[in-house]
Amino acid sequence: MPDISAEAAQAVITAVVARATQMGVTSNIAVVDSGCHLRAFLRMNGALLGSADVAIKKAKTSGLFNMSTDELAKLTRPGAPLYGIEVTNDGLVTFGGGTPICDGNGVLLGAVGISGSTVEDDTLLAEVGADAAVLEEARIR
Repeated sequence: MPDISAEAAQAVITAVVARATQMGVTSNIAVVDSGCHLRAFLRMNGALLGSADVAIKKAKTSGLFNMSTDELAKLTRPGAPLYGIEVTNDGLVTFGGGTPICDGNGVLLGAVGISGSTVEDDTLLAEVGADAAVLEEARIR
């Protein structure tokens, strides 16, 4: 099973820190591999300590289901088909801020999870991180 490289995981951290700094927010940034094991993590100076676990769980959730946690949120609301799934897998996070990282063929390499700002900011930053990983993977392969 292919995995995100260390270089691409670092590119996620670098890109998210740069964009978060521009936005004036602090974040916890988690990158997991295709098996949903932690590959890289950074808690920016001043980022909420309680959001560290949330970022890791967003990354794992996104990787486990190969979809953004923003998309998954729509499926897990009360009355939706997957309502209650967040209590499985030792706890999932089903709101925005987790994004899968796939290669050019759509193969899952890992996922990124961001937590510490608004759901909208976290979602945007996760997308920034995933884009950076894809560019780095393309560069080194």
